[in-house]
Amino acid sequence: MRRHYRPPIRKLIFTYLYLTRRFLMTKTVKSSNKSWKKTFFQIYIGQTFSLLSSSVVQFSIIWWITITTGSPIAITIASVVGLLPQAILGLFAGVWIDRYNRKLIMITADILVATSSLALFILFILGYESIIIVYVTLFLRAIGETFHKPALQAIIPSLVPKAELTKAGGMGQMVNSATNILGPMLGALIMSITTLPFAMLLDVIGAFMAVLTLAGISVPTSKSKSEHPPILKDIKEGFQAFRSNKVLIRLALPMLITTIIFVPIGTFFPIMVQSFFNGTAWHNGLVQTLFGVGMLISAMIIGITGGLKKQFLMIGLSSSILGLCAFIIGFLTSNLFFVFCIVIFIIGCMGMGFSIPFTAYVQKSIDDKHLGKVLSLITSVMSFAAPVSMFIAGPVSEIIGIDNWMKIAGITMIICGLISYLLAKPYEKKETTHEKQAY
Repeated sequence: MRRHYRPPIRKLIFTYLYLTRRFLMTKTVKSSNKSWKKTFFQIYIGQTFSLLSSSVVQFSIIWWITITTGSPIAITIASVVGLLPQAILGLFAGVWIDRYNRKLIMITADILVATSSLALFILFILGYESIIIVYVTLFLRAIGETFHKPALQAIIPSLVPKAELTKAGGMGQMVNSATNILGPMLGALIMSITTLPFAMLLDVIGAFMAVLTLAGISVPTSKSKSEHPPILKDIKEGFQAFRSNKVLIRLALPMLITTIIFVPIGTFFPIMVQSFFNGTAWHNGLVQTLFGVGMLISAMIIGITGGLKKQFLMIGLSSSILGLCAFIIGFLTSNLFFVFCIVIFIIGCMGMGFSIPFTAYVQKSIDDKHLGKVLSLITSVMSFAAPVSMFIAGPVSEIIGIDNWMKIAGITMIICGLISYLLAKPYEKKETTHEKQAY
């Protein structure tokens, strides 16, 4: 007698449950991705106003100092005043960022920036025009930025899936690059039709928009202890968190050397335009625009694609290409300005390939309770590196020439890029696996 085939009930149930579970997981992932993107973009809508107004004000202040004093020393003092808070307070800022509500810290920092700009507006309108007031304003604004930037970077990992942090970093840098391009243009327009005090009012409006946007967003808060250890002990824990990360320790020295060498290169661009290529202000503006556009396009690509899957390869490759570009610049002659422009554009692109994956790795690999301290530690070291690099590059380039400095800097950066990749390469596969599991 022929028997009809009946599939086991248990198998059908298990199949149904498996397919249902896969469907629900897919919907959850899509919903999660949609959720983080919505919050991320809401934050950066407010940050766009704040960053753009800050870029306008930065340009306006430097231009005001230039036309008022005509002194390179005055501009140098302004640059130092802008770096001091980060260099001095950076480590302490990291402790407070990890201890307290990061969203509230960002709002407070924006309010400090707005208040200092408003105070300068009132004092200048009342007739108290003084470069000392401008320096004080720059210092207060720098204090706000010392807390604001690491707090924002520390918030992002609590909103964005680990596998998407590089893309998120690209999107954030895309906003930074766009505001850095538009800011000076808008600043030049404002300073041509009005005065510095009214430019400062734009900063007040930008900070208000950032605060308004942040206030309406729910941001996960770090778990805070009721009793905190002494600040110095907390800072020491930040150092230990950095030291315990084998990849960061391996990358620290080559990346620090690369930063020290790379910072002066951008400073030398206007001098090269004038002395090497006999250029005018228009030529210098073209160079600065190409550099900014390169950063913008690179950040956009990384924001959409996530860049290279091998993040340490992207860091090492970008550093080496930056070195190659500097090396090529060292050989250019006065009739090759168009080649100089192409190289500057590439430098703008490669700078993002260097910084975005590094920041994303820090966000992924450092525990949330130490993230603010480690980010502030790295930023503080870089802030110290900037003036040190200028003190080294200035006299050396005077003695051997800027072209020879570019050649030496290029070779050094190529070597540092190769070393950084070879040192971090053993951990590349491990990090890629962790990202896939997290996703």
